[in-house]
Amino acid sequence: MTSTGLRRVPAPVLFVVGGASMYVGAAVAVGLFDDLSPAVVAALRIMAAALVLLGWRRPGREAWRGRRVVWAGVFGLATAGMNVAFYEAVARLPLGTAVAVEFCGPVAVAALASRRPRDVAAVVLAAAGVACIADVRWSGSPAGVAWGLAAAALWAAYIVVGKRVALAGNGLDDMAVGFTIASVPLVGVLVADRGGVGALSSPSVLALAVGVGVLSSVVPYALDQVVLRRLGRARFAVLLALLPVTATVIGLVFLGQVPGALEAVGIVAVVAAVALRSRDGDEPAADAPPPS
Repeated sequence: MTSTGLRRVPAPVLFVVGGASMYVGAAVAVGLFDDLSPAVVAALRIMAAALVLLGWRRPGREAWRGRRVVWAGVFGLATAGMNVAFYEAVARLPLGTAVAVEFCGPVAVAALASRRPRDVAAVVLAAAGVACIADVRWSGSPAGVAWGLAAAALWAAYIVVGKRVALAGNGLDDMAVGFTIASVPLVGVLVADRGGVGALSSPSVLALAVGVGVLSSVVPYALDQVVLRRLGRARFAVLLALLPVTATVIGLVFLGQVPGALEAVGIVAVVAAVALRSRDGDEPAADAPPPS
C-alpha cells in the first residue's frame, strides 16, 4: 500500500495490523527459546530487521551524518534494549501479561503529555484495563515483572524519540540506520552467549530470525512511523493500549494461553479507552511534512 493509501486508514486499524504482526512474530520467537536465550533471539531480530531495512530503503550518505545519525542511533538502541527486555519478560510470563506490564511506559507518556479531562480519563481506563489483563501476576515471576518494567521504560523512550525521528521526514531511512547502529553492541550479545554464534550456522534458525525480524520489527515499526507523523504522543500512547489486547488474542490462538474473566474485563476497558481518546481527528500537525 502507498503512503497516500496508508494515510486514509484509521490509526486504530494500523495499530491492530501492526500489533498482530508484532505478536505473531513474538509467538514464533517463543518457539526459539528452547534453543536460544531470549537476548540472542532479540539480537537476531534487530539484526535481521536492519538487513531487510537496509536492502529496502538504502539510506543515503546524509542519513549517516550529523544530528540525524545521533537521533537515529538513540532510537535504534532504545528499540533494541526494549526488544531484549521484552523477550526476557516473555520467557518468564504469558505473552499478554508481559505486554500488559510493558504498557506502563506508554501510560506514563500519555499521562504526562496531556492533562485534558477526557484524555486523563482515557489513560486511567486504559491503565485499569491493562492491570486486569496482567491478572496481578507480580508474585509469580519477579524477574519477569522486572524485565517487563525495564521494557516499559525503554518503550517510553521509543515513543518520545520515535516521534522526533518521524517528524524529521525520513523515519524509515533513519530506522534502518538506527537498527544498524544498534546491531553493533548486539554482536557482543551473540558472542557472550554460548549458543549465539552457533545459531548463525543453522539455516532454519536464521530463517526464523528473519521472519521474526520482519513480523515483529519491520512491519509494526514502519506502521508506527506512519502513525507517529499523524498523531501526538499522548494519543499514540493511548492507542498502544490495543497491543495488550492483540497480544492476548495471539497468545490464545498460537500459544494456547487462555484469558480469564478478569482479562476479558480488561480487554473491554482497553477498547473503551481507545474509543474515548480516539474522538480527535487524525490530521497531521501543521509543521509536519507529508509521509515519505
